[in-house]
Amino acid sequence: MPGGWILTQVTGDDRPIIFRLPPRSVRTLGRAVRADFILDAPLVSRVHCRLTADASDQLIVEDLKSTNGTMVNGARVERHVLRPGDRLQIGRVEFEVSRS
Repeated sequence: MPGGWILTQVTGDDRPIIFRLPPRSVRTLGRAVRADFILDAPLVSRVHCRLTADASDQLIVEDLKSTNGTMVNGARVERHVLRPGDRLQIGRVEFEVSRS
């Protein structure tokens, strides 16, 4: 069984932010304390998007009506199936998607 998904920050800091999603998990990402993955950065909504590592081994991102939108490979998306190598942008922070 695959080990899940990893989002690695590719913009900014010397020490990148890394988020891990195990198989069959659902996590929210945003700047609020109630988000599963907290990203305190400019242009990030309180609860910005949801990431779902589903039973069919896909990683799906869904925008949760964020003010500034969720971008995949430079295009704004409402819902998108992510693949290894994709770039996910939340506010001004960009992550690369990979498998663990």
